[in-house]
Amino acid sequence: MATGLHPYLNFPGNTREVMEFYGQVFGVEPRLSTFGEFNAVPADSEHADKVMHSSLEVTDLIQLFAADHLEGMAPYDYQPGNNIDLSLMGDDEDRIRGYFDGLAAGGNVIMPLERQVWGDLYGALIDKFGISWMFNIGPGESD
Repeated sequence: MATGLHPYLNFPGNTREVMEFYGQVFGVEPRLSTFGEFNAVPADSEHADKVMHSSLEVTDLIQLFAADHLEGMAPYDYQPGNNIDLSLMGDDEDRIRGYFDGLAAGGNVIMPLERQVWGDLYGALIDKFGISWMFNIGPGESD
């Protein structure tokens, strides 16, 4: 996977509806994964069917990502206006770690880069200018 920068949207429980709407507008089918599918919450949890990650590939250069914001599982409280992160994804661990470290300087690391339930390395931070960033290092050089 090549390194890419994508908008990552967060919604207060209606991500499925949002992504299905955007999918209709752009003429593509969204991919949705729930918190229950990732065993991030117990199977009988009221949040098991909430969207942990979704993607909509509009073109080869444009992808939208979105998730339901669950209080207590997100790094900050949901508020319209703070529900967009910049997501840097790829498989070049050294390169992405360098970006993470550079953007963390003077900022606030919310979650260090660590292995997650989906198998990738993931981390989050707010840079010194108040911009929220998420990083995901997938299969490739990180293995």
